[in-house]
Amino acid sequence: MSRRRQQEQTDDLSSDEGSFADFNDDDALSTSDDDDFAEKRKNGLLDKDSDEEELERFVLGSKETFREQLFRDDFLPAVTDSKALVKAAAEDDGTTGHEHVSDSMLFTLDTGGDSDNELELVQAKQVPQEKEEEPPAWEDSDDERLTVSLAGATRLRKLRTTEAEDVVNGTEYARRLRQQYLRLYPIPDWAQDATTGSKRRRRRSSAASGDSSASDMEVDSDGESIDAPLPLDTFLRDANSFLPTAASETARKRRKLRPETLDIQRTRDIPDTHKAGVSSLAFHPRRPILLSSSTSSIMYLHHIDASAHPVPNPALTSVQVKRTDLRRAAFVGPDGDEIVFAGRRRYFHSWNLSSGLVKKISKIQGHQKEQRTMERFRVSPCGRYLALVASDKKGGGMLNIVNVGSMQWIAQARVDGRGGVADFAWWSDGEGLTIAGKDGQVTEWSMATRRTVGIWRDEGSIGGTVMALGGRNGPAELGGDRWVAVGSNSGVLNVYDRNELLVKQSAKQQGAASADSCPGVEIKKLPEPTRSFEQLTTSISVVTFSPDGQLLAFGSFHKKDALRLVHLPSCTVYRNWPTEQTPLGRITAVAFSAGSDVLAVGNDVGKIRLWEIRS
Repeated sequence: MSRRRQQEQTDDLSSDEGSFADFNDDDALSTSDDDDFAEKRKNGLLDKDSDEEELERFVLGSKETFREQLFRDDFLPAVTDSKALVKAAAEDDGTTGHEHVSDSMLFTLDTGGDSDNELELVQAKQVPQEKEEEPPAWEDSDDERLTVSLAGATRLRKLRTTEAEDVVNGTEYARRLRQQYLRLYPIPDWAQDATTGSKRRRRRSSAASGDSSASDMEVDSDGESIDAPLPLDTFLRDANSFLPTAASETARKRRKLRPETLDIQRTRDIPDTHKAGVSSLAFHPRRPILLSSSTSSIMYLHHIDASAHPVPNPALTSVQVKRTDLRRAAFVGPDGDEIVFAGRRRYFHSWNLSSGLVKKISKIQGHQKEQRTMERFRVSPCGRYLALVASDKKGGGMLNIVNVGSMQWIAQARVDGRGGVADFAWWSDGEGLTIAGKDGQVTEWSMATRRTVGIWRDEGSIGGTVMALGGRNGPAELGGDRWVAVGSNSGVLNVYDRNELLVKQSAKQQGAASADSCPGVEIKKLPEPTRSFEQLTTSISVVTFSPDGQLLAFGSFHKKDALRLVHLPSCTVYRNWPTEQTPLGRITAVAFSAGSDVLAVGNDVGKIRLWEIRS
């Protein structure tokens, strides 16, 4: 029974192997028959059935369709010959429009879909569509319907362009706020153009250094004059770009300031900072140019334009005078085509802006011993004369007057008094000087007669420090200036009306005076001041009038933020400016622009700040 069962199991196994071989002959072969089957297949003795051939075409493709599928493209013709393929590539211009596309975007998997759809998909990836520009997030269409009252809020009054303006829409309100912000805060360096910013940094770093590369022009105080062309000639050739417009001139003529409250707004500061305290400030008489100097031997010229981009109030040029601490610099004449600058030395320089020639005047012929320093000088408004305070104090004080054209000595003004000359100022017509002594004595000296016209004393003065002339419609005998301000070391500033200085003469006295070969002007010995200002408690160090005669600025260096503005002719101090937050520092120099609409203040750390005077 066991043998019979074993034989049956053997027959069943054989039948199963035969049935399995019907489905897959390769899998049914034994290990020993594999080599024989592979040898037969290699020699081509066994043929592939239809299922195997179909599977092979699906996986590997066929020989007949391989080349057709390889060269099937909408941009290249179907080429079956390799030589023809090389010829077609040579005839192509080499531009397919997809040179900028990466390789990963040019190849896709064949999914059996339509080739045209695949091409459109590739092209969509290659050429991104431009997005429509969206409006900025801060622009709101409702701003047009919004109304804001500028006159109703105190802090918004500075945004008005005229005093009568009140209500504006939201868009205009946002624009003025943005403009006001740009006035106060300059554009940071990282927000500026890279190329322009690098040029600016190179210029500022070179201008601030103290070596020989510190400025656009260098003047050797011990050498000869320099006649090389200056960079300043470039912008002086196009003077129209710096001239004020007709609208601004009309606004200046019509503007009339109010007393007690002043509409003044801080604008952009001068970008360059002196390494020492600012010694002098001067505006060009015709163009918006500011001249500044300091004891660090550097002098700057800046174009006053707060809206200039990328740097507001840009620097035009700078001058370094070796081994000379510049104490004063000023424009010469009503056209301002020349600059005179000097330090505590026995010489001074004259710089002609039109020609670029710099001359060194080393001495005043015949008065070398009297002029051991040239730092204290004043140029007449007419541009013809230059007066210098002599160093020799014997017999009181002396002023040597030279001709600007020839730089030759022409006259000398002497004053009698203790301590010498404290300060002096030219008459507006350039035909005389007003000289203040340190003992409180004031002398009126005429260029026409080359002698003293009259002497009067400043009331209550025990030590004069500074003085200034300003205003219009004054006495013609004294140059036409309306006001004279004299400061003292006690902190008191006296302002006099020059029309009240003259003694009124009768007709008989006038006839006797006209018959005299040398008629004179009778001046009161002890005139009364129109107003005495006691707001400051330390010695007065700076005092100046605006060109239109409506403002007077006076300050003290010995106390921080010690500056006051006075309205003329009411002689009232403005109570709304400066405030406790006004950044003034210790004031060393003050100047008004030619249009009296810009106030420049320099301090002891070398900074120059600007304010715009509106009304």
